[in-house]
Amino acid sequence: MTDICDTCGLPKDLCVCESIAKESQTIEVRLEQKKFRKNYTVVAGIDQKDIDIKELGSKLKAKLACGGTVKGGNIELQGDHRNRAKEILVELGFAPEMIVVK
Repeated sequence: MTDICDTCGLPKDLCVCESIAKESQTIEVRLEQKKFRKNYTVVAGIDQKDIDIKELGSKLKAKLACGGTVKGGNIELQGDHRNRAKEILVELGFAPEMIVVK
């Protein structure tokens, strides 16, 4: 017996909740400076209820070849990866017009 999605009521194989959530979220990609003048790229505005933020953080870290963490609903990546992070988010299915780079 297949599992049924709680949100849309479709079987998990046919569930489109995550793809709809990816297209409708406004994501902010910004640069912050931590102590010792280290730059961090912060990806904010991702709804944790609809998207697995830890998995997304792992994919970003692997594709950008950098370290990082997930803190308080934000993904923090070591270094200045603003433009490349936007490109990768678009590859992963997020709408390009909903991603703001600061």
